[in-house]
Amino acid sequence: MAIAAASLVNPVRTQHHGRVLVVTVDNPPVNALGVDVRRGLAAAIDAAQADRAVDAVLIVGAGPNFIGGADIREFGQPAQPPALPEVCNRIEACSKPVVAAIHGAALGGGLEIALAAHYRLAVAGAKLGLPEVQLGLMPGAGGTQRAPRLIGAAAALELMLSGRHVGADEAHRLGLVDRVGATADAYGEGLAYAQELVAAHAAVRRSRDGAALVDRDASRAAVQAARVETSKKTRGLFSPLKIADAVEAAIDQPFDDGLRLERSLFLQCIDSPQRAGLVHAFFAEREVLKSPETRAAKPRAIASAGIVGGGRMGAGIAEAMLDAGLPVTMIERDDTSLARGRAHVEKVYDALVAKGRLSEAARAATLARFSGSTSYDALSQVDLVVEAVFEDMAVKKAVFAELDRVCKPGAVLATNTSYLDIEAIAASVSRPGDVIGLHFFSPANVMKLLEIVVPSQVSAEVVATGFALAKKLRKTPVRAGVCDGFIGNRILATYRMAADHLLEDGASPYQIDQAVREFGFAMGPFQVSDLAGGDIGWATRQRRAASRDPRARYVHIADRLCERGWFGQKTGRGWYLYPEGSRQGVEDPEVLAIIDIERAKAGITPRSFSNDEIVRRYLAAMINEGANVVHERIALRPLDVDVTFVYGYGFPRHRGGPMKYADMVGLPEILAAIRSFAHEDPLFWTPSPLLVQLVERGANFESLNQQP
Repeated sequence: MAIAAASLVNPVRTQHHGRVLVVTVDNPPVNALGVDVRRGLAAAIDAAQADRAVDAVLIVGAGPNFIGGADIREFGQPAQPPALPEVCNRIEACSKPVVAAIHGAALGGGLEIALAAHYRLAVAGAKLGLPEVQLGLMPGAGGTQRAPRLIGAAAALELMLSGRHVGADEAHRLGLVDRVGATADAYGEGLAYAQELVAAHAAVRRSRDGAALVDRDASRAAVQAARVETSKKTRGLFSPLKIADAVEAAIDQPFDDGLRLERSLFLQCIDSPQRAGLVHAFFAEREVLKSPETRAAKPRAIASAGIVGGGRMGAGIAEAMLDAGLPVTMIERDDTSLARGRAHVEKVYDALVAKGRLSEAARAATLARFSGSTSYDALSQVDLVVEAVFEDMAVKKAVFAELDRVCKPGAVLATNTSYLDIEAIAASVSRPGDVIGLHFFSPANVMKLLEIVVPSQVSAEVVATGFALAKKLRKTPVRAGVCDGFIGNRILATYRMAADHLLEDGASPYQIDQAVREFGFAMGPFQVSDLAGGDIGWATRQRRAASRDPRARYVHIADRLCERGWFGQKTGRGWYLYPEGSRQGVEDPEVLAIIDIERAKAGITPRSFSNDEIVRRYLAAMINEGANVVHERIALRPLDVDVTFVYGYGFPRHRGGPMKYADMVGLPEILAAIRSFAHEDPLFWTPSPLLVQLVERGANFESLNQQP
């Protein structure tokens, strides 16, 4: 999918070059297939068909791309003719050879245009793909019918269900294109190809007549295998199974019947709530890149980095920096700890070599940029330092005192704290304008979310530098204000309390996890606790004990497990049992017995909950605290909460994030649920003022997603 700029007066132009009509799509920035482009392409093909001086047609893109895809902004709008399937059918029906010369992006509808052409050429740097599934959609202009006929059912299904892009050489091997250009000049290579076809009196060669599905048994087996695999991986997603249905039609039905079915299935996807959630996520991921500071200031240059702390988090951050090409210096308190930190880093690259994903030479080159020291003086010339030591304010302030002493003027001083007050850390040094929070998520070399936490005295250019670093690290940044837990962990603490309340009131940890998985999360809250380590949450609860509201309900069950040393996977036991080092937990009867004892101590008679009721409470707590976070300007917009949870906390992408999900359910319904729960616990279930205001105004969270 693509986003187009405002349509040009003439986004499709034609020019005769000998007996070849060159049709150029020029609709910056990505040549998206807006209505004017579709009309221009249809008119060009009609003109070529009627012109006796034209023997062949060449379709090329101006600028850096062939055609980037459909214009996503037209989704949900009244259809304007011609529809893309009609344009593709006209191209394919042309009686004169049509060549598509591909450079840059040929994605979604852009590739469907190319598939409708009779001959295809790609040059180096081309990216071909049918990524509609990532937006809850499917190819809707013949892609599910033409691609399998050209490259076979298995290859076409893999391309469409993964949404991945393929380069020119792989496209040629698959059969998506007929040749790879000798140069990167798509226009020149395509024109030469078209002239060659004219000279040879080449006939048209329509993709609808492709023979890659002749082995129907193998093709049907590929469809069935894709359905099984999709059911395992996509947890209830709508469009992947519709893609499989359409490819099955390509095998079993005439081409025109398959096209009709494809269109029907495509329109079902358009109407699906999953499409709305995925499109919201698509735009939200782009909007989070905008912050007041990125518009007000330019980032500082970052050519080298330091990491203080060689534990798993520090090592993961070092790996992320190394993968981005930065030289990295790690600081640890002694040689033993430093050796352990280096071993953590080397282990990751050794595993990549063992899997064949990295060469020995590349491993050596990467690690040559990694150095370590037990002296802070080694950080004197680095551009950025990230502190990743134990979550203790005194320890962190001691680290920052050293950084303040040794780091050069203008160096960015970042803390990776998950909860602690960054204002206090910044106030402890002589240069608070250089101090920022960069909250990575574990494993830091894998997880895409980066919370950029903005204390009051930090300079705008340091915040802009955080966003630039995220781009360099290929991470998704979200701007957050300073509070206990920032955006993500603050909300997590609230909905985890809701889960604990459900647990004490009668649900088992295993039912709660199952209900949350059925909603679309990869893991439930008790599985997450076992994976992260129950001792982490225990330490946080102990830290907060002194400031806890004495009126607030407190569930002791998790503390009882931690007192026994049951911290999860790393101890072989937590909420689940992990026999013989297994990472797959099994239910533990002793945990259920402890829960029964704690319920009795609290005077609670357990009651049953349906899975739907569990999810209602779990999400209501998440949404209500998300509204508080926006209300207090910790998050600038609801979409910042959505991106945080999709990228950092496993919220199902097809539901858009908790705030988008609330809009789709309806804010009045969410508020009514919270008020009904408040009869049991009015303190915990106090409705967010923002939620109340929006319901009173008849507005929704989306109305607040304007540029900050």
